[in-house]
Amino acid sequence: MKPVLVLGGSGFVGRTLCEQLIHDGDGAARITVPSRRPAHAKALGMLPGLELLPAKSFDEPELVRLLRGKYAVVNLIATLHGSEAAFRQVHVELPRRLARACAIAGVRRVVHVSSLGAATDAPSRYQRSKAEGEAVLRAATNLDLTVLRPSVIFGADDRFLNLFARLQALFPLMPLACADARFQPVWVNDVAQAIVRVLHSPQTIGATYEAVGPKTYSLKELVQRAGAWAGHPRPVLPLPAALGRLQAGLLELLPGEPLMSRDNLDSMAVPNVATGRLPTLEALGIRPTALEAVMPQVLSRRGEPARLDGWRREARRG
Repeated sequence: MKPVLVLGGSGFVGRTLCEQLIHDGDGAARITVPSRRPAHAKALGMLPGLELLPAKSFDEPELVRLLRGKYAVVNLIATLHGSEAAFRQVHVELPRRLARACAIAGVRRVVHVSSLGAATDAPSRYQRSKAEGEAVLRAATNLDLTVLRPSVIFGADDRFLNLFARLQALFPLMPLACADARFQPVWVNDVAQAIVRVLHSPQTIGATYEAVGPKTYSLKELVQRAGAWAGHPRPVLPLPAALGRLQAGLLELLPGEPLMSRDNLDSMAVPNVATGRLPTLEALGIRPTALEAVMPQVLSRRGEPARLDGWRREARRG
């Protein structure tokens, strides 16, 4: 395994990716994970062949320093909430700095994790900024780029199904905006394995893959399953569009990371499922794992879910 820099390696997908890179390299992998909160990522530092570094920022000089001597960089850094400026800073300006830093450090291989639904004419700021970030990297002539576009990602530490399970432990009824929104959830291990295979496969350079699971669900179906698997099934009350938007606007006013935002609702206006126009995980030799094969066991072992302020602390650490 050649040396790899993983940006966002201490997050939900990043932790799983690092474990798979170590396993794939039989303990001989050389992985660097910079973190602005290294104390929250101590477990990663225990992995053989992984170097956990403090990083104050990801400005261009810092990125050049981190990239020196690396074969490839994987960019997992993203944000789900924020202003137009915040989305651009994370999803557009960081890729722009990364492309320039790669040119200076002599690193060509880049794997960029974007999002299903990314498009310049998408309804949400999140999706539009993701599309612009992809375009910035594709325009850089010095890069050997592969892009992955996952649907919502599930796993033991996800902030989606686990959140809905916790909410149903706290409240007797689940008022739900965009209840009919469509998703094709993908297991975090499958996404991580896709990145590993892409790193080993020069033929994937220039390609974009849609990382999706084997089945589509409505948001209402996912919420119902999360509650049932966690042992706290609650009635789900679909909200009219105007009321759902009001609910999201009020949630944005609460301290900490929002549970839901109006931009999230805008994202859900587009089905978060495979388009059929791009290759999927099967093209990488990966048979997608079913939601039912993982999450019933995960959620049933949780017992009484933690309070929401605990979830917010965990989200900030990721």
